[in-house]
Amino acid sequence: MTINCLGNLVDLSTPKVMGILNVTPNSFYDGGNYSDEKSLLQQVEKMVKEGATFIDMGAYSSKPNAEWVSEEEELMRLMPAMAVVLQNFPETLLSVDTFRTKVAKEAIQNGACIINDITAGSGDENMMQTIAELQVPYIMMHMKGNPQTMQGLTNYQDITKEMLFYFSEKVAVARSYGINDLILDPGFGFAKTTVQNFEVVNNLELFQMLELPLLVGFSRKSMIYKTLGTTADFAQNGTTVLNTIALQKGANILRVHDVKEAIEVIKIVAQL
Repeated sequence: MTINCLGNLVDLSTPKVMGILNVTPNSFYDGGNYSDEKSLLQQVEKMVKEGATFIDMGAYSSKPNAEWVSEEEELMRLMPAMAVVLQNFPETLLSVDTFRTKVAKEAIQNGACIINDITAGSGDENMMQTIAELQVPYIMMHMKGNPQTMQGLTNYQDITKEMLFYFSEKVAVARSYGINDLILDPGFGFAKTTVQNFEVVNNLELFQMLELPLLVGFSRKSMIYKTLGTTADFAQNGTTVLNTIALQKGANILRVHDVKEAIEVIKIVAQL
C-alpha cells in the first residue's frame, strides 16, 4: 500500500505520522502559535526530528463555527509559510489542508505533494479534476455541510453504513477522473456527536473493505476532552488511547499535534 509523493513511493503498510502545522490565528488548539518564521521553523524541525513523515499545513480553520476566510487570505497565510518551510527543510513531504482548487494548485506548484480536502470535492466542483491533472495523493474526509453548519447535521440512521456509502461514491468519482492515490479520513468531530464519533471508532475496521489507506485525526479533539471533562491542553493521554485502538483496527496514518507520542504508539503496537 503505497502513495507517490514527489516521485518517492511512501509505504503505508507501516503506519506513518502526519504532523499538524496550522498557520491560522484561530485553530482550536494551536491557533496563532506559529505566526512568525522562528516559531514555524522550530515546530517543523521538532516534528521532523521526532519522526513525522508528512507535515500537514492548513491556513483555514475547520473547527466548528470557524469564521469564513477568503481564498486570497488563505493563500496569503499559506504560501509564505510553505516557502519558508521548504527553503529550510527541502525534503519535507508537505500536505496542504484546503478545499479550494486555486489553493491546491498553487500549493502543489510550489512544492507541496498531497492535498487534504475536508469536503472530499464537495467544496469546489473543480477539485477532483485538478487533483487528477496534478496527479498527487488526495485525502478525502467525511463531513456533511461545512465548518459553519456541520454541528447541526448529525442525523444518521446508521452512521457507519452511511459513511461507507459516502466513501464508495466519492472513490468512484475520483477514479472516474483518474486519481490514483486516495486516502480516506473518517472526519472525527465533523458532523458527528461525541457518541457517534466513538461508534465510528468502534467500527473502524469495517473501512478496510474499501481497500484504501486510512488516516485518522483524533488529536486533542473535543470527543476526548469532553468525555474526560478537561480541555484540549490535557487531552494527549486520550489521544494516545484512540490512536492505539485505530492502529489495531487498520489505520495507516495518524494525524497529530504531538509527533513523538504518536511514533511511540506505532512502535508499541508493532510489537503486538
